[in-house]
Amino acid sequence: MRVQVDLKSTVAIGDLAARFGLATHVLRHWEEMGLLRPTRTTAGRRRYTEADAERIGAILLAKEAGLGLADIRDILGAPGPARRAALRAHRDAVDAQIRALTTARDALDHGARCPADDLTSCPNFQSAIRRRLGGPTTA
Repeated sequence: MRVQVDLKSTVAIGDLAARFGLATHVLRHWEEMGLLRPTRTTAGRRRYTEADAERIGAILLAKEAGLGLADIRDILGAPGPARRAALRAHRDAVDAQIRALTTARDALDHGARCPADDLTSCPNFQSAIRRRLGGPTTA
């Protein structure tokens, strides 16, 4: 169904994509995924409102937080309690990634400053290997 659109208060797909530094195919894909619902002119051309621009901003923020498009669609459409639960679950996953990356960074820092000529002879390295194998961490 085509609706009459006030062209003065809307923008074309190319203009909106350029505003965010996106390719137009990205906005088309997001529409296919159910993230965007632009209005259409009687000729079938997509027209976007400022509310669509705000939604794109929200999508970009969610992508930066590590959410996939399907998760973003579900979260943006979810009622408050379900949305908050989904966001908490994602935050917990991010916290786990942060812990893993912190451990990796600490190991790299130690390896870079370790005085051992052979890293495998380093007591800290050997302890880390034993932890990985599930054994005692002391020699």
